[in-house]
Amino acid sequence: MSGRSLPSRQINIVLRQPEPGMHRRSVDGVGDPLNASPLADSEPQVTGKRKPMEGPLSDIFKELNQLIGLDNVKELVHEIYALLQISQFRAEAGLISNAHVYHMIFKGSPGTGKTTVARLMGRMFHAMGVLSKGHFIEVERADLVGEYIGHTALKTRELMKKAMGGILFIDEAYSLARGGDKDFGKESIDALVKGMEDKKNEFILILAGYSDEMDQFLATNPGLPSRFPIQIDFEDYPIEQLIQITELMAKDREYVLLPQTIVKLKQHLVEEKATTWRAFSNARYVRNILEKAMRHQAVRLLSQYINAPSKIELMSIRPEDMKFK
Repeated sequence: MSGRSLPSRQINIVLRQPEPGMHRRSVDGVGDPLNASPLADSEPQVTGKRKPMEGPLSDIFKELNQLIGLDNVKELVHEIYALLQISQFRAEAGLISNAHVYHMIFKGSPGTGKTTVARLMGRMFHAMGVLSKGHFIEVERADLVGEYIGHTALKTRELMKKAMGGILFIDEAYSLARGGDKDFGKESIDALVKGMEDKKNEFILILAGYSDEMDQFLATNPGLPSRFPIQIDFEDYPIEQLIQITELMAKDREYVLLPQTIVKLKQHLVEEKATTWRAFSNARYVRNILEKAMRHQAVRLLSQYINAPSKIELMSIRPEDMKFK
């Protein structure tokens, strides 16, 4: 998914010239160190966010800012980037630079970009030296929970071992707590908590799932919420953004939705979101609709043309191609 990039905003540092008759104080024995301020000779003029202009980080932010919507998610990624960059500057200046915990909870419906953003974050943490590899391992309950006592802890530890240096992403994580105290899912949760403690800064754990279910999941263990200092909501896409996403998906595949096709799709999405709002899968849903329309278009073109259709016809998705049943 891609879209209009957010405007690049820079942080400009303006150095103030000393006024006549005034001399800089220093903290190396000249002047009064208690009254000396390291900011006395400069005033930062903040006009917005500074983003990396080149290298792998630039590519990551370009991909992030091309995603449709997700403004609060983009804001979070900018905050984390800024914190990591300033931490590097502090370390270079001989200041204390504490290690932070980056385990996260992603709350939201399917198709709202959780997996895409988690992958981008893994790449960002690797580029900034937080993660040694930055690779991404996505698992669900079946990958973590075993069939007998002790098996679950073993499977969970093995997956954490594979995730070292990268991201361990658990989708529908709330399912681990659904079976109660006697369910093996609890064993997996305990193993994850221990792994987070023992390997604090060696991997990042991201748990994802529906908002209400994730809140209930966190409530099952009083120690869980504090272990995930970053929790963020991935909102459902409004209709206009879903249309933008569909058009951009089509463009990436070198197809075009005709205006009448867009009208038909918009009407359908309004009805679909109203009737299946709980199970609606957002960008995933419109991707499936588009791919189905591409198949229907192929059948239509073969039945209409003896020879190869024109380039325009090969690209055009007409209203009759978009079928919803």
